[in-house]
Order: sequence, then structure tokens, then C-alpha cells
Amino acid sequence: MGCGTAVSAPGKAHFGLGHGPIWLGDVNCTGTEAALSECWARPWGKNINCHHGEDAGVVCSVFADPAPLRLVNGPNRCAGRVEVLHDQQWGTVCDDGWDLHDATVVCRQLGCGTALAAPGEAWFGYASDHIWLTDVNCTGTEAALSECRASPKGDNKCGHKEDASVRCSESADPGTAPIRLVNGLSRCAGRVEVFYNQRWGTVCDDSWDLQDAEVVCRQLGCGSPLSAPCSSCFGEGSGAIWLDDVHCTGKEAALSECNIRPWGDNNCNHTKDASVTCSDPPELRLADGPNRCAGRVEVLHDQQWGTVCDHDWDLTDAGVVCQQLGCGTAVAAPGQARFGKGSGAVWLNKVNCTGTEAALLDCGAQPGADDSCRHGDDAGAVCSDSANPRKAQIRLANGPSRCAGRVEVLHERQWGTVCDNGWDLHNAAVVCQQLGCGTALSAPGGAGFGQGSDSIWLAEVNCTGTETALSECWARPWGKNINCHHGEDAGHVTSC
Repeated sequence: MGCGTAVSAPGKAHFGLGHGPIWLGDVNCTGTEAALSECWARPWGKNINCHHGEDAGVVCSVFADPAPLRLVNGPNRCAGRVEVLHDQQWGTVCDDGWDLHDATVVCRQLGCGTALAAPGEAWFGYASDHIWLTDVNCTGTEAALSECRASPKGDNKCGHKEDASVRCSESADPGTAPIRLVNGLSRCAGRVEVFYNQRWGTVCDDSWDLQDAEVVCRQLGCGSPLSAPCSSCFGEGSGAIWLDDVHCTGKEAALSECNIRPWGDNNCNHTKDASVTCSDPPELRLADGPNRCAGRVEVLHDQQWGTVCDHDWDLTDAGVVCQQLGCGTAVAAPGQARFGKGSGAVWLNKVNCTGTEAALLDCGAQPGADDSCRHGDDAGAVCSDSANPRKAQIRLANGPSRCAGRVEVLHERQWGTVCDNGWDLHNAAVVCQQLGCGTALSAPGGAGFGQGSDSIWLAEVNCTGTETALSECWARPWGKNINCHHGEDAGHVTSC
């Protein structure tokens, strides 16, 4: 009959007395038969020592297979309105007879701990479309809600004002699952992996986007997302694929708080493993050039700066570097250590960018150097902004004179401040020189001249002290990836 599995086999006319002949008696099935008529029984209609007060009944599980399940419209995946997938369409469950036994099965099926509550009356809002189940009656031991006794799907007298809901124990503290980024050049870039059921597994890239990546970066303390590449950009994982169809709002504190399928439920393979590149730590710089927009390409990995081999290095690769650093377009992609030999490791080789990537680490590349690559092959980049470095206007605001105060920079026709992370006398010296204010006396932080407002344009400024303008110093891209607030306005007290 296509009604799933047997839940119970009541006798004694549990569903009322029949009438007419009693065709079968002493039925004895092994359970492997395809039809009742294949089971052993007395000859049809003969020697039946029965009456209709002994008519047999059956209660089936309604669904032929364990039906997919989700909790909708709640604060996380472990609390919400109960919905069941049938005929490729989600529908709700009527709250008639709904109790903690039923909720327990839901929580178990979703891997959400134990049931805390089984609210009815559309506690988590009304749904639309079908109401698939009513009069659900679980014992609490079933592995799936579709195994419980219930009225036939769609056969109910309910409206959506009676949609059943569940709150599971993990909704109060949705057990934050540890995550990591694997196979990248820093802990803040790589293939996303989640620790669940005592082992690491990957995340499918179906619906994967920057909002999901934002939660990953936040959970890891890695700043903001630069990109959310998919299709195993950082190589294919192995083992379990724990998450699929991840839907984060971007506000969650952990990936496991986002709306997701039940753990391990996916239609993916490892060619679709999701990845993330976050902004922290600053993973790229141009070293030993005339300004921050020209120089030897260096990448940060394992808290150590290293170089990039010039094998296959071209303008497309350099273009991604310039874009990532906010330095315009690529003018040249010199090799053979044009800006001097680096030191330490050669972190990347045979870089192959398409030009559409948001960060160099999103490009295809071979980790490390081969035997033919040395620091004499270090790659460089010259960006369009290096030919005429923008000497952004600066001022010292809210001080007793034009040579003391909070440092502010003009960018995109708007004044903004500078974060004091790494702010020192070298940086202050450049400010004083640009303003014609002599030498720097001090560079304390802490908003000594009051907090600014609007944008924070620069962070992690790193001047050598020889630059003629603050905008020539190395810094994060303008207005991007600033993990600062105005209580940290950079160079807040600079006296010349």
C-alpha cells in the first residue's frame, strides 16, 4: 500500500466491526512477502472460527521513508515550526495531540538534543500550503517523526493556526561546533571544516555566500570576509560532509547557529566543498618598493612573511594584488627579484589568477616552491597608483593648533580618522612632514583629542618615516577590513 512501516497491529475490532464474510484466519507472515495473499493462512473463507468483534487492524507509519524534517521561523535550527517534506513540498504538522513525546522524536531526528517544549497554536508563526500530519502519536523511541502513528497525510481538520512547534535543548545553547579553515596560507583562509560527532567534515557550497562567510570569519576572529569561494577552491576534503544549504543572516556568532539541514544530510560531493577568505591577518603586501603600491609581493603564512615565485607570474596575477591592496590596476608584473630578494620561505608558486578574484589566495597556485625556485625569482607588482601615489590631504583636528590634534584624512571627499593600531613616531613623523610642522614629538593613542565620527579610513599604518605623505605608507586598503572604533582613532594625539 506504500504506507511505510507497521507501527502497531491492533485486534478486537479496534477500528470498528466489519460486515460480510471473514475471508482470512490464522494468518502467518514472515514479513518478507510482497502481498498479504502470499502469507500462509487457512483456506479463503473456510474454517474461520471468528466473528467481527475480532477484526484485525493495522497502523502504518504514513510515509514510505523517513521524511526530511526542519524547524522553521525560530531563533536557530533547533527551535521553530515543525515542517515535513512530502511530494517535494514542505508542509506543517497539526498540533492535535502534539506533546513532548512527539517533540522528542523531532529533536532526536535533527540532532538537537532533547525536547524542552512542544508548543502549538502556531507559536512560531503561521505557514501556508499543506498540513501533512495530524493526530501524531509517538512513543518517543522512534528515530524519525514519519515513523510515528498519525492520521493519513493531508487528512485533517486543522488550520495553520494550529501548526505544531518544538524547542530542543540545543536551541537554548546551540552547542557551538568548532570550525577551521584548511589548506590556505593562513588560519583565516581555506576550506571550511566543522567538528561534529568527534570528527572533522566539510561544508557543501550550495547557497554558500558572503553572509555565511561573515559568520565563519567572526567565529574565528578573522575580521570580515573578502570572498566566499566555492567548488573546492582550496582542494577537496575527505570524510563526512556535515553541512549543506547553509543560510546565515550574517549576525550569528557561530556557523552552527545558522539555518542548516540536519547534520550529515546533503546531496553533495567534495568537489563542492565551501571555502572562505577573511581579512585578518593582513595576508599581502608589496615590500621594498617606492611606496605601498609597488614592490616585491609578500604573503603572510604561519605568522611569517614569504615571497611568491615568478614562474607563470603575469599581469593578471598582479592585477589581483593591486585590487586587493586598493592600489588601482596592474601596470607591470616584474619577476627575477626586481625589488630585491626576499628572505624566509617562498610561499606560492605557479600562481594562476583569472583576474576576477578578490584576493591572491583565491587564485589557483602551488603551495611552496619547487627546486627551480629561489629568491632570485621573487615576483613583484607595480600598480597604477604607484606612478602617482595619491597624496591624500590630512589635518590635525580638535587640537590647540594646526600642528597638534586628532589625525584625519580626506578620501572620497569625506574626512575620516586613522586607527591607532601600530601607530608610532615613524607614522607621526610623516604626518608632521606632510603638514610642514617640523618633527614629531609624540604619537599617543586613546582619542586624546576626542573621538572622530563617520569613516575610519586607515588602519595598521606602517611608515618607514621617509615617506612624503601618509597615503604613501603601507596600510590596509582604504576603509576596508577596519577592526576599529573611534575610541581608537589612530594618531589621535600627534604634537609637532
